Amino acid sequence: MAEIVGGGRPVNDAERRVIAYLRDHAPADWLLLHNVEVPRGDDVFEVDLLVLTGHSLVVVDVKGTRGRIEVSGTRWFPPRREAFGSPVAKLRGTAKALKGLLVSKRTQLERVYVDSLVVLTSPDAELVDPAGRDAVNVTDLPRLIPTLSDVTRVRRGCSPDAKPYLTAILDALNQTVRRSTAPPRFGNWEVEEQLGGDAKITEYRAFNATLPGSETVLLRVYQADPLADVEARAAERQRIANAYATLARIPPHPCVVRSRDFFAIDDESRFVLVLDDVHGQALHLSLGTGARLNVIQDLLRGLAHAHANGVVHRALTPACVLVTDEGHAVLTGFDYAKPGPRNYTVAHELGNVLDAHYVAPECQERPDKMTPASDVYSAGVIAYQLLTGQLPTSSDAHGPEVPEVVRRMLDHSPVKRPTAAEALDALQGVPLQKSRLRRLVRRLVSGS
Repeated sequence: MAEIVGGGRPVNDAERRVIAYLRDHAPADWLLLHNVEVPRGDDVFEVDLLVLTGHSLVVVDVKGTRGRIEVSGTRWFPPRREAFGSPVAKLRGTAKALKGLLVSKRTQLERVYVDSLVVLTSPDAELVDPAGRDAVNVTDLPRLIPTLSDVTRVRRGCSPDAKPYLTAILDALNQTVRRSTAPPRFGNWEVEEQLGGDAKITEYRAFNATLPGSETVLLRVYQADPLADVEARAAERQRIANAYATLARIPPHPCVVRSRDFFAIDDESRFVLVLDDVHGQALHLSLGTGARLNVIQDLLRGLAHAHANGVVHRALTPACVLVTDEGHAVLTGFDYAKPGPRNYTVAHELGNVLDAHYVAPECQERPDKMTPASDVYSAGVIAYQLLTGQLPTSSDAHGPEVPEVVRRMLDHSPVKRPTAAEALDALQGVPLQKSRLRRLVRRLVSGS
């Protein structure tokens, strides 16, 4: 039975399960510290669990995510919810920051390995990581203790025996970490679950603290620099507020995610965007598996509605489209959108986030020149990929299963592409009596 040496209040049942499991089953010489915060400058790293084994200090993040989770780049794509930033990437950063703080307190702790591990607690959780970058730092509850016990995880240059450093580690932790006394709370929203994120954005599922049991919302919490000069802070505030400013310009529509609020925390070190919690899975998970025609139509409905209100999405990919349990698509991901004329721009950020497969030819070198026509091209790539399971190329973009309107959406000349509204009208008017299109629709319906 491991010893719990302190900690704050667990946020959810998944955390309680892991803490109780380690307390009851881990070796008696292991020490547990749960629900603490690691301050570093103006940042605060929230840590679910610290485990001090015989050979390392392990930073643990607990995730109750269910079902098949696909890893693509720096994003996780779970079923029935929006994609979120890899918790592994963020946890590695937290482990690195903690190691730096420990060494700053006791230089001999340079020899102690600080590991990071994400624990999936749901019995049906399955991580699919083709590149293998995240899987090495992910485990489940049955494999948790064997993974923590694996001394081969200690990197070269660090000691495989942490016992001689035990007193120094505990003393440094006592000077470094602080107890988290309650679940994070932003304004009136209390966190139910941390979904993921990166160094700039953390995503949470939360509920209204004055009405427990009410519907949940999605919080996107953006880090900011409150010590920057006035001009830099104003530019950062505008960049962070871009998604809210954009969505505020768009009247409510069933195919566009709805924003509820946007506000600053404390000294503007963080900003919070409150969005509807759309219960669906990212379209990324449906590519190549068949999809109903109405998913493409819903995508075009949302895009046409945005365009009609002067908004250019500019970063449209399958990760920005959620498909609900009822099979309807909702357009999200407006952080880099352009909401009509304004006196500032976030276009210089686009080069860091765009997926070249979905960028129109005329914008490959000039993402700042994106227009509604380039959005239509991106939607055409997504539609083509849904219908065929492949990305379009100049040689295969005229396959027999691709409707004429989708081919026109992929035209290299922006003036020859239909608008999103025209493309929607064309798809709604597909003459089903034609045998080729009957086969297309039959395939879509049977594959959904």
